[in-house]
Amino acid sequence: MKIGCIGLGDIAQKAYLPVLGMQPGVELHLQTRTPATLDRVADTYHLPAGQRHRDLDALLAAGLDAAFVHAPTETHPSIVTRLLDAGVPTYVDKPLAYELADSQRLVDLAEARGTSLAVGFNRRHAPGYAQCADHPRELILLQKNRVGLPEEPRTMILDDFIHVVDTLRFLAPGEIDDVTVRARVRDGLLHHVVLQLAGDGFTALGVMNRLSGSNEEILEVSGQDTKRQVVNLAEVIDHKGQPTVRRRGDWVPVARQRGIEQVVLAFLDAVRGGKVLSARDALATHELCERVVRAVREHPGAA
Repeated sequence: MKIGCIGLGDIAQKAYLPVLGMQPGVELHLQTRTPATLDRVADTYHLPAGQRHRDLDALLAAGLDAAFVHAPTETHPSIVTRLLDAGVPTYVDKPLAYELADSQRLVDLAEARGTSLAVGFNRRHAPGYAQCADHPRELILLQKNRVGLPEEPRTMILDDFIHVVDTLRFLAPGEIDDVTVRARVRDGLLHHVVLQLAGDGFTALGVMNRLSGSNEEILEVSGQDTKRQVVNLAEVIDHKGQPTVRRRGDWVPVARQRGIEQVVLAFLDAVRGGKVLSARDALATHELCERVVRAVREHPGAA
C-alpha cells in the first residue's frame, strides 16, 4: 500500500512518521519542497529515490493508495483538493482550513467524489480521553493552557483551541442546545477564551489561557458523585472517596498516549477495507469554532 506524507515538519517527524514507518505492507512516499529536509527524513527511513518527491505532481504520479497531509494550514485547501480530485483517501491535520467556507467545500468535494476525508482529532482516540466517554459526564471541564502565547484570534482558535472544542463535542452526553463564549483580547491578540456548551442535564466548559504561566492540559468529567481527571493525557485519577492514580507505562510511546497511533491505524484499516470515511462530523467542530471566532471578535473584552 503506497502512502504519501505531504509536509515534513515537527508533527510529521515526531508523531506520524514513526507510526507509518513501522507498518507492515506500507510503502512510504514523502513530499516536501525543501530538498535538505526531504533527504534527511527519507534517509532516516532508508527510502530510495523513487519514494522522495519534491512536488505534488510527482507524488501523485506514484499512484498513492492514501495520503497524510501535514503541510501548513494555509496550503490545506489546494493540496486536499488535488488529492480528492485524484481519488486519494486523505487524512489531514486539523484544521481543514482557516475559513469555514473552504472546509465546507472540501467536505462536499470528498462526498461528491466518494473519497475518504479524515481530520486529525487524535484526542478522541487517546486512551485517557476515550475512557472518559464511559464515565458519568454531568459536568465536563477541559483546560489547555500555554505560557506567553497570545495570538490572533482566528489562528489560535483554529490551530489550537479546536482540540478543546472537538473534545467537548466528543464527550458531550447529549444534544448541545446552548453555546456561550467569553474572551479577553488585547491589541488584537487573544489572551484567553472560555466556551460553555450545555444541554439537558450537562454542562461542558472549555478553557484556554495563553498567559497562564504553565503548559498544561487537564480534563475532568464528573457525575453521580464520581470524578475522573486526566492530566496531560498521561495520568488518570479516579475520585470516589480516596483517589486512585493510573500513570502511563514507562514503555508506552507518546504517539499511543496521545491517540495518534490509534487514529493512523484506524484510517489505514478503513483504506484497506474500502470503507469511505466522512468528515461531516469534523465539519461540525469547524462550524462551532467559527461561532467562537465571531463571538470573540464581536465581544473582545467580555472577560
